[in-house]
Amino acid sequence: MIDKWDSALKFLPPDRLKEMAPRLARPLVFTNGVFDILHAGHVAYLEAASAQGSCLIVALNSDASARGLGKPGDRPFNTLKDRVRVVGALGCVSWVTGFDEPTPEALLAALRPDVYVKGGDYRVEDLPETPLVRGWGGRVSIGPFLEGRSSTQLIEHLRAGAP
Repeated sequence: MIDKWDSALKFLPPDRLKEMAPRLARPLVFTNGVFDILHAGHVAYLEAASAQGSCLIVALNSDASARGLGKPGDRPFNTLKDRVRVVGALGCVSWVTGFDEPTPEALLAALRPDVYVKGGDYRVEDLPETPLVRGWGGRVSIGPFLEGRSSTQLIEHLRAGAP
């Protein structure tokens, strides 16, 4: 028996998640990202994504994948293991997994979510995943973007020594 809640229990490796896919609650919602330093913008976005279905899967870029995205500096600051723990602690998140590729297209194809959500700093027509998701009748949705709330801005603020 588990005495305390352990957010790491929400982590499923991609292969295990693929096995579970037929049993996951529908509509299934999928989103992905680095989520390096969790902030209010991330939380609002994940809550809005979760509201679009019954089960929210968050796929996190592996550390190597995140570094390949061209994020400034030595990011990610937090390891995949730590990011899984933090994102998994959110009540709106059903499952957390990771992926090594630049985009989660292979994972999307295996899970075939009903809704694929990206943040408000993206455009549906620019996402390489859009044709794939629409190919099985899925919907691509853009979540909210809280102006002035980004990991990059937060890091710059901290590095500048601003209060």
